[in-house]
Amino acid sequence: MTVIWQPALSKEASRWRELAHRVTQEHFAPLAAELDREQRYPWENVRRLVEHKLAGLFIPKQFGGQDTSLCATAAVVETIASGCPSTAAILCTYQLGAFPVLLAGREDQKQHYLGEMARGVATSFALSERNTGSDAAAIQTTAHREGDHWRLCGEKYWIGNGGASRYYVVFAKSDADRGARGISAFMVDKDQSGVVVDEVADKMGLRGTQTSNLRLDVTVPDSARIGEMNGALRLALQTLNVGRVLVAAQSLGLALAAYREAAQRGVERQAFGRPIIENQGIGFRLADSAVEISAARMMLYEAASAYDESRDIATLGAMAKLYASEVAHRAADCAVQVWGGLGYCKPTAAERLYRDQRVLEIYEGTSEIQRLVIARAVRQEAEECIAAGGAKARAGG
Repeated sequence: MTVIWQPALSKEASRWRELAHRVTQEHFAPLAAELDREQRYPWENVRRLVEHKLAGLFIPKQFGGQDTSLCATAAVVETIASGCPSTAAILCTYQLGAFPVLLAGREDQKQHYLGEMARGVATSFALSERNTGSDAAAIQTTAHREGDHWRLCGEKYWIGNGGASRYYVVFAKSDADRGARGISAFMVDKDQSGVVVDEVADKMGLRGTQTSNLRLDVTVPDSARIGEMNGALRLALQTLNVGRVLVAAQSLGLALAAYREAAQRGVERQAFGRPIIENQGIGFRLADSAVEISAARMMLYEAASAYDESRDIATLGAMAKLYASEVAHRAADCAVQVWGGLGYCKPTAAERLYRDQRVLEIYEGTSEIQRLVIARAVRQEAEECIAAGGAKARAGG
């Protein structure tokens, strides 16, 4: 019997999840504590992602990928996150870098960049800046036209996979007078003169990932532009909609790992002559975790299915990301509490998972931004209902 709700995955998704489980148990999970301790980027795990064709899951087959559904990709991310959250986060950065090209790239751009990604050559998503995280429209990086080239100047921050990626999708103001409607996206090669990757962050958690700064004073051809001129903010938001679903998957994997740590410790640890799980203070908390993880999982796979069916996931993806990341927070907190003093100390998995979880409520849009997205949808729906009611009244209904 499985207490946690199980999604009814397709045969394809189940096959990918089983492969991810095997690779995670054999390779990723045994390295998780070492990566955290040494804050080391796991190139050996990247090679295994490529070797087992997991790096290009979401890339179409004509470009060397596997062309899987978002449900299958979410199942893989969740499974890997349950064993090594850092490796799952690395896999998600591949998606985040790939989607602007998938959604808006020309055929030659897709052939080149997506083909490279399927072979493990990563692309990073470079939108955030030091003082403009949630307010993406306020970016200061500029793009000035110089004949058939563009000069990009500025600084990007919080670059996932920074330094480990070869390419960067850089969002810059190409028409400063148009504000949010004057942003374009460009593909930049880190080996170009004028590109500097520095300030690798010393992070609290997910220490097997690499997060950096990106300084730019570089010239790129117009052929490096991705998508419509001045239309890249919409492209960024479309990409983040998918990214939020995969952060929900990361959150679920981590929540499951924390839940298992807590449940097993609750059975093994004795106090007052019986397992501590028999005390309602512990048993009820684990029961709540099981309910919340199941509910978050249902939301995750509904959001992934909606995307696969070409439905709008802006609101549903925000809900899944918000709820799953906060459920993961509570599950990790529960694990530390059940482990007691040991849970507060290294090298217990509960302590590491508690630190790994925290950023899930921040990147790809903070919990506050998710609530803002959802609140706007609530308002729009209410206004439409009021308008419909008014029209009905005017018609004598």
